[in-house]
Amino acid sequence: MSVALIALVVLWWGLIAYAVLGGADFGAGVWDLFAIGKQAERQRKLINHAIGPVWEANHTWLIFLVVGLFNVFPSAFAALFTALFVPFSIVLIGIVLRGAAFIFSYYAVNVQGPFARWWGRTFSVTSLITPFFLGASAAAVASGKLLAPDGTARADLFASWTSPFALTIGAMAVVLCATLAAVYLTVEARNDKDEELAEHFRLRALVAGAVTAVLGALGLFFSINDAPTLWSGMLAHALPVVIATMIIGLATAVMLFRKQYRLARILIIAEAAFLLSSWGLSQYPYIIPPHLTIDNAANAPNVIITLLIGIGIGLVILLPSLYYLFSVFKLSSPAPGLKRQK
Repeated sequence: MSVALIALVVLWWGLIAYAVLGGADFGAGVWDLFAIGKQAERQRKLINHAIGPVWEANHTWLIFLVVGLFNVFPSAFAALFTALFVPFSIVLIGIVLRGAAFIFSYYAVNVQGPFARWWGRTFSVTSLITPFFLGASAAAVASGKLLAPDGTARADLFASWTSPFALTIGAMAVVLCATLAAVYLTVEARNDKDEELAEHFRLRALVAGAVTAVLGALGLFFSINDAPTLWSGMLAHALPVVIATMIIGLATAVMLFRKQYRLARILIIAEAAFLLSSWGLSQYPYIIPPHLTIDNAANAPNVIITLLIGIGIGLVILLPSLYYLFSVFKLSSPAPGLKRQK
């Protein structure tokens, strides 16, 4: 196994971490947008309570991915950020606006008037837009049509991220985030002994999970023509992972029906991980098909080895820090010497 492939696996784990943590934050914003009726205020308070302590920490994984891609695959990094300049710019604006809006709306939760409403809607809308364009961008990469025929990257090539396949995967990314958030929020509501809200988010998780499955099937259908490299790669060496993803999705639904919320949370995390893994395996050995492979896009081996050593040292610091953060606010069994915050 080459050092470039090892580094890619490490970066892919970072992508999975961002999907299951940051993705749930985006999904919470989607449910904030659809919080209506008598329970709307309670729903928003639960969402704020759930993501307030940790939402900014989850962007650590996005920074990790960007820095890692720049150092391990510099040519692919340059091509991606040129060809996807427009959707990535929208994503960046969405992340910045979403963060500012969440803070303003969080502290204006008891304030009436247009200020609180405007920032609340900004938080919700950007929570929907950002994962959509991230998903569409991922689909553009998988399509094999991101770059010009001669392999050059141009920012005016919009077709790759506006195709039916890309739009479907963008929508699927939004709904998957919503599913993650709904499952997480059932656990949060159960921890707060609010069975009414737990039931509310359980039903939303079931509906969102079903829509995710439908969009996933539709995405596979569109990939036959819009992403032939991905389709053929899936049939060649990722089909078992795709089948496992479907089985895990069904198991998640069963656990939600049985109100086994903690098991459902583990399974939905596994489903997201397997879904992303199936994408990576289907696209192997390409970073940007069909022009840039893992080998021809990789940096010098000594640079990658140095980066991997740095990542190892960084994780020794980062992971215990994140564990302590989640211990304070989230885990049922806090780290030694800490009390869980309510």
